[in-house]
Amino acid sequence: MGNLGAFKRSLLFSALSYLGFEAYQVFSQAAVVHAIAKVFRVEEILEQADYLYESGETEKLYQLLTQYKESEDAELLWRLARASRDIAQLSGTSEEEKKLLVYEALEYAKRALEKNERSFAAHKWYAICISDVGDYEGIKAKIANAYIIKEHFEKAIELNPKDATSIHLMGIWCYTFAEMPWYQRRIAKMLFATPPSSTYQEALGYFHRAEQVDPNFYSKNLLLLGKTYLKLHNKKLAAFWLMKAKDYPAHTEEDKQIQTEAAQLLTGFSDQK
Repeated sequence: MGNLGAFKRSLLFSALSYLGFEAYQVFSQAAVVHAIAKVFRVEEILEQADYLYESGETEKLYQLLTQYKESEDAELLWRLARASRDIAQLSGTSEEEKKLLVYEALEYAKRALEKNERSFAAHKWYAICISDVGDYEGIKAKIANAYIIKEHFEKAIELNPKDATSIHLMGIWCYTFAEMPWYQRRIAKMLFATPPSSTYQEALGYFHRAEQVDPNFYSKNLLLLGKTYLKLHNKKLAAFWLMKAKDYPAHTEEDKQIQTEAAQLLTGFSDQK
């Protein structure tokens, strides 16, 4: 009788174990399906976001991505940082809104970097956003962040040497410090034993390198090639690149502003003749 009871208990335990295993398999499969669906969902959002970005639909892009601002996906977060910054740059954005958006963008970029330190775009947008915030925190803060900004641009280039924008931004860093006014240099010397510095030649090297990686990728790169050649007193090459910037197809408000600036600089050439 005891053996029969033991047999029944054993049979019951086996049945329960089997059912438990079956349930485990069902839940595991459900978890895998959920994870796969989540990945596909994120990929779908990123595709929509990239389409809107390429189409110049700045506001629609921001509206799409802010729905997922609690996401832990680095690819989504750096795109949200970029979208926030782009909204801040629009002419219709008030100064108060612009400031909020600039700080918001920095938070998204920071989170993107925390989620994936191997993302070149996260490094790039983190550096851009730190630089933007410096506009609200004074010249000391902006100069104090200079080496951090440079470090992240260099890391972005290291992770993706074919990203023309990161190379272009490194060129802007060099150009900015090459033309730094004397009073800012004094502040830099107070903050650093070796203050950040650069030359127009270094800036030119990065702008040309960006152009080699992706020709005509950005109107501002063309404009800055022209302006850098002006700084180096090479009017012939300056005119060549400024003309390209002026004739660049305007897809964004920034493109239109660059066309205007390039045209004004070229008019200055004519006035000097």
